[in-house]
Amino acid sequence: MEGLVISILGLGLAVFLCGSGSAIGVGLAGQAANGVLSEDPEKFGNMLLLVALPGTQGIYGFLSGFLVILKLGLLRGEVVLPTLIQGLQVLGACLPIAISGLISAIHQGKVCAAGIAVAAKHPEASMRALIYGALVETYAILGLVITIFLLNGIKL
Repeated sequence: MEGLVISILGLGLAVFLCGSGSAIGVGLAGQAANGVLSEDPEKFGNMLLLVALPGTQGIYGFLSGFLVILKLGLLRGEVVLPTLIQGLQVLGACLPIAISGLISAIHQGKVCAAGIAVAAKHPEASMRALIYGALVETYAILGLVITIFLLNGIKL
């Protein structure tokens, strides 16, 4: 039973940390965008992608959590009871996305907020600013890929 609890802890960390990082990142970018929109509401379209981009890590955490739910059979009603070692493996497998998602979402929000400041003065540069934000995204994607590989390697 302890293995199940530890597995669910890993699931919770992936979802919670990625979601929290995304909320902070979107909040940072949203604050910057609202400042620009208070002066020029017509720039909403240029700001939208930069504000939304840090929210993707929350999706990655949700996806990782869902994969754990499937692995544990929680949706089928046929719950698998992992051993303590297997539970620790699931927890460890969730850590790459949990940590990279948290940190990258916050920093992506900062990069996007700076990009919003650029796009406010030079709307033609908004896609360039988006590219900088997408570079931070790369590390969340790598964390997600490692989490998926590790979860697939665990035999329950």
